[in-house]
Formats: sequence, structure tokens, C-alpha cells
Amino acid sequence: MTPGLWELVLRGVWVTLQLLVFGALLAAAVSFVVGIARTHRRWIVRFVAGLYTEVFRGTSALIMIFWVYFVLPLAFGWQLVPMWAGVLALGLTYGAYGAEIVRGALTAVDPAQREGGIALSFTPWQRMRLILLPQAVPEMIPPFANLVVELLKGTALVSVMGMGDLAFSGSLVRLALQESVEIYAYLLLIYFVIAFLLTRAMRLLERRLKARVGKAPARKAAVPTARVPEGAGAGAGA
Repeated sequence: MTPGLWELVLRGVWVTLQLLVFGALLAAAVSFVVGIARTHRRWIVRFVAGLYTEVFRGTSALIMIFWVYFVLPLAFGWQLVPMWAGVLALGLTYGAYGAEIVRGALTAVDPAQREGGIALSFTPWQRMRLILLPQAVPEMIPPFANLVVELLKGTALVSVMGMGDLAFSGSLVRLALQESVEIYAYLLLIYFVIAFLLTRAMRLLERRLKARVGKAPARKAAVPTARVPEGAGAGAGA
């Protein structure tokens, strides 16, 4: 490829990374707010949070992008720029999946920890902030790592808005060179490298968070080898 086409691809990588970072930040905020609300003691709060989760998990991220970018301007008369439309649609959609991760991790904390907080006269917010979240967050990291990788792949959907992300830039280069195998091989490699770096960074974060609460990442237990008593072989041969 010519330097100009490589520059186009690199601009697409930059746009994809911006979508990934901003979308992940929004999805994380939605995940914790909705996930904590799913464990609230008031049923109306749990109902609203559950309704949001079911609606956004049950709809396509691509259709959500169409709604945010094409339908909302017709309904309300205001238009988001493609970047923020993509961030909003992706963040809300993947935040619904993240909310279930948060809810599951919180409910997996030993009930005795909650009871200890009640015995110490902690408020619900103090129990959540000081007892439950410090123990639940390290357990959220592996599924959140998978979710961030899915979000990375989901950024390619914004190409329907004509946004110059990596997938859209790759399509332009393919049309310019009339070469599909080489271009899409480069795209696969770039997506893989970004996803690999993400998973490694999330694994490092998991180790550090678990070290703070006195845990260690799960490792395979060594299988003990049976020792043969001395003289057993001689007795068997006798």
C-alpha cells in the first residue's frame, strides 16, 4: 500500500480506539449504576434497572446505532455527531451486559459479609463501598475483559454512519486497490493486536486488585505423584 493509504488506515485505528475508550467508559458507568440498582432493596428500582437490562440486551447494537443516529433526529429535531452517536449506542448496549456482570459478582459475595456490615451499623452505601465492591470488583475483571473485546469488535458497526473507523477505512482501501485478501488480513491482524493488549492489561489489573484483597488468580493445582515404596518392585518380582 502507498503511504497515503496507510495513513487512512492509521486514522481508522485512531477513530476505533476513541470509540473503544469512550464507549468502554460509558458502558462501565452504566454497568455499575444499573448493576447496583439490580440489587437494591426497593422493588421499583430493581424493576426499572431490570427493564433497562432486558430491553438493551434484547436489541441489536446495529439497530440501536440506527435509532440514535437516524431516528432520534427525526423524532426530536437534534442530531449527534457520528462519534458521540456511536459511543452512546455502544455504551448503552454493552452497559446492559456489564450490568449483569456487576449484579452477579455482588450477589456472589458471602452473605456473612453483608451481615457483618449490618452488625457494624454501616449504611447500605457504606456496605456497598467498603465491603461488597472491594470483594466483587476483582471477580468482575475476567468477564469485563471479554466484554471490552466484544465492544472492540462492535465498533465496526459504526461504519453504517459513514464514520471513518478501522473497518470503514479498510473498505475504502480495498476499493482503491481492488485487493481483498491483503487488506482484510491486515484488518484482522490489527483487531487481534488491540484485543490481545486489552486482555493482557485486564489480566494485570485483575492480579493487582486481587492482591489488594488478599486473593490470587486461580491456578491449576499440581497433581501429586505417587511414590513407590523402596523394595516394592523387588517384592513384586519375587
